[in-house]
Amino acid sequence: MPSVKHFIADGATLFGSSKRVDRERLELDRTLQNAQLDENFLNLIEEGAWTLDQGDSSISETELRERHLPSYQQAIQAGALNIMASYNSWQGLKLHEHHYLLSQVLKSELGFKGFIVTDWEGIRQLDEDYYQCVIRSVNAGIDMVMVPFDYVSFINTLTKAVEAGDVSLDRIDDAVSRILYAKASLGLFEHPRCERKLLERVGSKSHRLLAREAVRKCLTLLKNDELLPLRKDISLTIMGEAAHSIGHQCGGWTISWMGQGGPITKGTTILEGIEAAIGKDRVRFSPDAEVQGADIGLLILAEEPYAEGMGDKYSLELTPQQKALIHKARAACQKLIVLLLSGRPLIVTEELPLMDAFIAAWLFGSEGDGVADVLFGDYPFHGKLYYNWPKSMNDIPLTSESQSLFPVQAYEPSNSEPQTLSISSMSL
Repeated sequence: MPSVKHFIADGATLFGSSKRVDRERLELDRTLQNAQLDENFLNLIEEGAWTLDQGDSSISETELRERHLPSYQQAIQAGALNIMASYNSWQGLKLHEHHYLLSQVLKSELGFKGFIVTDWEGIRQLDEDYYQCVIRSVNAGIDMVMVPFDYVSFINTLTKAVEAGDVSLDRIDDAVSRILYAKASLGLFEHPRCERKLLERVGSKSHRLLAREAVRKCLTLLKNDELLPLRKDISLTIMGEAAHSIGHQCGGWTISWMGQGGPITKGTTILEGIEAAIGKDRVRFSPDAEVQGADIGLLILAEEPYAEGMGDKYSLELTPQQKALIHKARAACQKLIVLLLSGRPLIVTEELPLMDAFIAAWLFGSEGDGVADVLFGDYPFHGKLYYNWPKSMNDIPLTSESQSLFPVQAYEPSNSEPQTLSISSMSL
């Protein structure tokens, strides 16, 4: 039972409208403490963390219905049994207490028969009074509440609200009926035991082959001065710590909430994949680009892993450290390829002339050997941009008038290309 997220207009929030973090008090609640941010939290706040995520969408109802509602209509028509309410607000009112959108539009108008679940501690953001949080969310149409820390308090509060008449038994019956309907639709009453043997397939060889194919399909070649593909008989100098970090290939929401660098899970790094393709004797690895006289260099740049509002930033410019590393790598080799691991386009306009080839690899996952497959010409580059790549921060947010460093070029596969997997690079 997939969860259809996040209802609704989460992608239309205004930068600077998020109130998730009180920037005056800068207190870490229990959820943020789980991210183990420590003193780095202050640095991230200064860079813009929690300025956009969980903010307010002020779009009109016409735009909401035309641009954001159709995907939920399609999900319901396809049999969706669960939809998650979003942290964001619409026109100043939190979705977790939005009776019109949850009950009138989603349940009545669209005929959604499944249940609506909250996001993690979502109702806590509605009011300082927890009693108000409970009655306003449940009365708005929430059927299941995600309570990660204190479920007893929630049960007692909701029981009190029902006994006081602030939440009707009809509302409780509706919520319970929807949850039971979803369970019955899945056959959980006839087959209550989960088929644990299916877990043995996770991470199997067939899964990793498919994940490796996904890497090949998402690599997007944005600049190439007649350098790629490379021959397999060359010597290659690989630079950048992220070249040997599965965590940086995956980004946030991988094993842990915010993600982290290093060997966080099984898989293959970019370095290991290239060594397997051309032999270790042909590869020199220098994380800090402390090399001289290389013919061809491959520099791996990466965003630090992040999730949700921790990734919000005032600027998408490369960091001073990343810029310095590009200049250092350029001086170390005759030809330079730069591969960027990121969850979004970053501003590379000034540094682009230093690169003979530039690849946007996004956050492709655990199977770094897929990079070698394309780098050495065993497979072609597939990825194309579905959005303009911004030329400067003046082009953020992207509009039809924005200056584009690389323009949209929607991908259209040829008849000769394999059709096992179809992935929009920007969707990763």
